[in-house]
Amino acid sequence: MSQIVELSSLDLRYEGHRLRDDAREARLLASIAERGIEQPLEGVDTPEGRFLLNGFKRWRSAKKLGLDGVPYVSLGEEEAMGILSLMRVSTDKALSLLEQARFIADLLTVHGLSLPEIAEKLSRGKSWVSMRKNLLEEMSPAIQQLLFRGAFPVYCYMYTLGPFRRMNGVSRDQLERFVKAVAGQRRSVREIELLAQGYFRGPASLREAIAAGKLGWSLEQMKQVPEDREGCTEFERVLLGDLQILQRYLQRVLLKCQDERLQSRAFYAQAHLLTGGLLSQLSPFSERMRAFYDRSGHAECHLPDASGGDPPAPDQPATPDQPPHGAGDRPPARRPAAEGAER
Repeated sequence: MSQIVELSSLDLRYEGHRLRDDAREARLLASIAERGIEQPLEGVDTPEGRFLLNGFKRWRSAKKLGLDGVPYVSLGEEEAMGILSLMRVSTDKALSLLEQARFIADLLTVHGLSLPEIAEKLSRGKSWVSMRKNLLEEMSPAIQQLLFRGAFPVYCYMYTLGPFRRMNGVSRDQLERFVKAVAGQRRSVREIELLAQGYFRGPASLREAIAAGKLGWSLEQMKQVPEDREGCTEFERVLLGDLQILQRYLQRVLLKCQDERLQSRAFYAQAHLLTGGLLSQLSPFSERMRAFYDRSGHAECHLPDASGGDPPAPDQPATPDQPPHGAGDRPPARRPAAEGAER
């Protein structure tokens, strides 16, 4: 049962646990100005105060509009139980994956619940809880702050940077430097994909330009690399297309293999046979790719230096999991996943 409470009575200590989305918040502000707040805010009424858990966009919109009171529903009298209640009813709706991870981190460290206890109370598997716990632990505090502030798209971090996070030779510091260089620049998902390809797989000059904030220049250089270079034979064009498809599906398989939705025995029986066949070809495939990489490197074309001076030094050597960026290595276009609306 909702009640009207004073806006000033709500404690915002959990505001940093929810993702900011300025565009969605602007639309919500217009909606509230026209129709009022249609869904009550949610929190817990503890002896220490009334802590808001869900509805921060509505709270900020109400404050901008000068509203004194807002509809409110209490989820209990204890913070941990309120968080669990919110997660049970909002797991696939109001809370994003990253928000779930932060609340789980609080339940583990602040409120002293164990991983099995959280899994039991949420009616989820231990792997579901563990995956969200590990997701937050692998992020540096700086990256967490940028993601929750809305300065860098969560979708891009999870899926565009996913293959690079698992790539040999890419450290957490390098990942953080890239995110900081691109954060807050209002670049599209496609542009961030291009910049990531250039930063982690391109020449040193391109990496330095992106780190220095020369994002427009870097994007122009990468867009000038033709999809299909003049002088290629039909056979060569087909092979370039095959290499693009191969890279695309390698990235997809690497991401999907650890997905918790893979559970059926029928799937694992077939996957075991297929992966066995792939592993039997892994050694000759790796040798052939190394030889082809060395052979194609003789005709490699470097991008110009960001300062407009002499051409840069040779590209940084690539690891077996880190092929060079070139004409046949254009990242596939992806559509941004919609974030769950705050309930």
